[in-house]
Amino acid sequence: MLRIALDAMGGDNAPRNEIDGAISALRAANNRFEIALVGQERKLKSELASKDAGRLNLSIVHAEDVVSMHDAPAAVLRTKPDSSIVRALELHRDHVVDAFVSAGNTGAVMAASTLILGRIPGVSRPTIGSNFPNEQGVCILLDVGASVDCKPQHLYEFAVMGSIYAAQIFNCENPKVGLLSVGEEDTKGNEVTLAAMELLRRSNLNFIGNVEGRDILKGKAEVIVCDGFTGNIVLKFAESVTGLLKKKIKDYAAESLPKKIMAGIISGPLRKILGDMDYQKYGGVPLLGVNGVTIIGHGRSTPLAISNMILKAEEMALKKVNERIANALRPAVKQS
Repeated sequence: MLRIALDAMGGDNAPRNEIDGAISALRAANNRFEIALVGQERKLKSELASKDAGRLNLSIVHAEDVVSMHDAPAAVLRTKPDSSIVRALELHRDHVVDAFVSAGNTGAVMAASTLILGRIPGVSRPTIGSNFPNEQGVCILLDVGASVDCKPQHLYEFAVMGSIYAAQIFNCENPKVGLLSVGEEDTKGNEVTLAAMELLRRSNLNFIGNVEGRDILKGKAEVIVCDGFTGNIVLKFAESVTGLLKKKIKDYAAESLPKKIMAGIISGPLRKILGDMDYQKYGGVPLLGVNGVTIIGHGRSTPLAISNMILKAEEMALKKVNERIANALRPAVKQS
């Protein structure tokens, strides 16, 4: 049976949201996998006591330390070796579990995953990819914050990893890859993007050239590649759109009774549209390139988001995304 380690002490509302999300995921999956709740045993048992979870595949692995959002990511292994993040990743490294999920300190999760699990051979830098809904369905943008400064080789590797992820998780055959730049022309971009374009053109990927910011939501490509500095700005901007639309509609409805009625009429379809943009639907983002499955979520993750993170971790483990990445980058390893 597949096992997933959940950082039960990560997140703004841990361990309540983590436990509720774990229970929801197991019920949705008909108990087909096991979740190891990693954290302070006393608190986890106390929270579980009020839940109807006796028949679910839940276990507890004690970890005394808790990594806060203010802890320095690079120092976590040294200062908090018995934290829920470190302990869960050690379980993954030792093949006791098959995947790891956390809504805790993002920097700490990335650093600990890289150091404890190691990188897949051929990967210079792991990358975080985020799903974006668009006119054609969904795409993945990467990197969105793991590497703010990138070299052309890094962008090429992100494209390879993103293509494999899109093919397996989106069920997209031969996904199109676009390089995010300031214009569609081959001559547009900085030195890094221009050099990355040459690498991508010589690759076996379905590379379509440069894409612009507007092309993300148009669905011009299933995989869009950029450095983490640019990607994180795009991601944070996109996350603010839903809140703006909701406020604009609320302000519109408050102007008069007829406008309130009109807002009520469109509320149903609007809720569905905004639901496609809700981070909870996608749960978390994968850290691609480490020798294991790590899914990272928002600190504010709700039980629904936690549940979807767990289900995504299961899917990545079952579809052997990491093995496919290793196979795709193996020729580059041999040449080096």
